[in-house]
Amino acid sequence: MGAQWKAKGKAQAADARGKLFGKLAKEIMVAARGGADPAGNSRLRLVLEQARKVSMPKETLERAIKKGSGTGADAVHLEHVIYEGFAPHQVPVMVECLTDNVKRTAPEMRVLFRKGQMSAVAWDFNHVGMIEAEPAAAGADPELAAIEAGAQDFEPGEEEGSTLFLTDPSDLEVVSRALPAQGFTVLSAKLGYKAKNPISAASLSAEHLEEVEAFLAAIDANDDVQNVFVGLTD
Repeated sequence: MGAQWKAKGKAQAADARGKLFGKLAKEIMVAARGGADPAGNSRLRLVLEQARKVSMPKETLERAIKKGSGTGADAVHLEHVIYEGFAPHQVPVMVECLTDNVKRTAPEMRVLFRKGQMSAVAWDFNHVGMIEAEPAAAGADPELAAIEAGAQDFEPGEEEGSTLFLTDPSDLEVVSRALPAQGFTVLSAKLGYKAKNPISAASLSAEHLEEVEAFLAAIDANDDVQNVFVGLTD
């Protein structure tokens, strides 16, 4: 499950695309606070590149930029909130939310965490830059690319055949821009959390693993949740 958890079958779900667009729109709104022009706003530029790669409609992009930058009539202010704790069987979880109403989101998270436990677990995670990329040409070497681009580490990515490059948070854009010269196409780039001491899924019984999966699926289904980072490995 690696650095970020994804619901099983999400790619095949009928509403997966709409959910992805909704999350990207929120990311764009937050990034646009730093300016509506991507040429002078690196964070916005990275999110827009990701949105275009999944064919997000141009009108949706432009509307999100206007809402976030305050240049539109329906400006929206989203707050970034992290909720942390344990899924069932002491699996550590970091839940990243973007919400326009914390008073709504907080109690919803408390209810969802009843099958686990809200607790401080941030100490067991590293805050890192996460760049998912795929080889643009045969023979592209992820180890060499990581060294040359300035990444701290790399591991198999979520998408088949892709590589997840891990960076210092301040190096996210620099490494993203350097990877194409090393033969990799960047699929996504963002800040996230990686567990220092993840629990092996093999150490859990099938029943316990199902309980963890059900907990994570319920968390991920909440409209305010952007990302779920879990201390669990395959």
